[in-house]
Amino acid sequence: KCSTGSPSAMPDKPEEKPAAKEEPQKSKKKKHKKDKPWDDENVDHWKIDAFTRDDNKGGALLEESSFATLFPQYREQYLKEVWSEVKKTLAPHHIKAELNLIEGSMTVRTTRKTYDPYIILKARDFIKLLARSVTLQNAAKVLDDGVYCDVVKIGGLLRNKERFIKRRQRLVGPNGSTLKAIELLTKCYVMVQGQTVSIVGDIKGVKQVRRIVLDCFKNIHPVYHVKELMIKRELAGNPELAGENWDRFLPKFVKRNVQRKKKKVKKKEKTLFPPEQQPRKEDLLLESGEYFVPKEERDRRAMAEKRAEAKLTSEKRQRDRQTDYIPPPKKPRKAAPEEPKESLSDLKEKLKKKRRRKQEEEDGDPAGPERPDLAPERVIFCRLLDQSRG
Repeated sequence: KCSTGSPSAMPDKPEEKPAAKEEPQKSKKKKHKKDKPWDDENVDHWKIDAFTRDDNKGGALLEESSFATLFPQYREQYLKEVWSEVKKTLAPHHIKAELNLIEGSMTVRTTRKTYDPYIILKARDFIKLLARSVTLQNAAKVLDDGVYCDVVKIGGLLRNKERFIKRRQRLVGPNGSTLKAIELLTKCYVMVQGQTVSIVGDIKGVKQVRRIVLDCFKNIHPVYHVKELMIKRELAGNPELAGENWDRFLPKFVKRNVQRKKKKVKKKEKTLFPPEQQPRKEDLLLESGEYFVPKEERDRRAMAEKRAEAKLTSEKRQRDRQTDYIPPPKKPRKAAPEEPKESLSDLKEKLKKKRRRKQEEEDGDPAGPERPDLAPERVIFCRLLDQSRG
């Protein structure tokens, strides 16, 4: 009997089995989704395989594609020297290259043997880099898969030319040190030339360099980005911090507003009464008496005044041009220093000396070469006699 006192006998309860692990309920969208054979963790779906001729089922391309780009005159000599190497570089991809020195342009086009439809875009980037002073060896890297390029136009970022040159030099750094640091950290080739910055590298590095270049011209120094990239490089090598947020490790640079000297603005004197109304054109004509002169006569006078002013201006300009052809004034020669005037007594002494010298010459030297027969004692005696006379 049941404990409840019910006359009807209740059957014994079956033994309860241990509850199995409940499977997570699938959403309605994923209810009928089954595992696909290619859903394998060991397969890298992001890997880009090389494009071969077998991948193009249609064979050759239907239409010919071509791209052309202009190059500056200073690149003409270099391109003439390396153009044979450019053709050899594009030959394995079956791309034809042409150099037009008259128009100053480079052209690349596909041929009947071209099988890769995307290689023409790579060839376009290749000649674009050559035009922007990138060397052939670095520009040829763009033709490889996984290598991209970007040409950042920096000419229109600043109006002031001096400020533009300073910030461009800031990007390069002393002896190119800043640019070299950016290249090492981003693994990209960077070329600053004129009003463009050419970048060659992987997609991640190209984006980083573009951001650094644009921020440099917004007055954010590249050194801040270099420091940030160095910290990120160290954090990437630590596997424990792979899934964490790195913001707490990165430096936060606050833009400081440096106070500069403010120009003193002269305050205008405020008066109780408004300024006098300026006279109209008609009032000025009435004062000068030209109001009643016919309009044609007034126009003729104005034209005559204009011509007279133009004539004066042209004459002045011609005089200014002629100044370049006027020889410089000759420098006055320095006068020879005047000899001091001799006094009368000095002249008398000079004359006496001259007479004495002349008399000595007339008398002659008794010991001279004309009298070789004299004995040496006699010669000495004669000299002593001459000295006593003098």
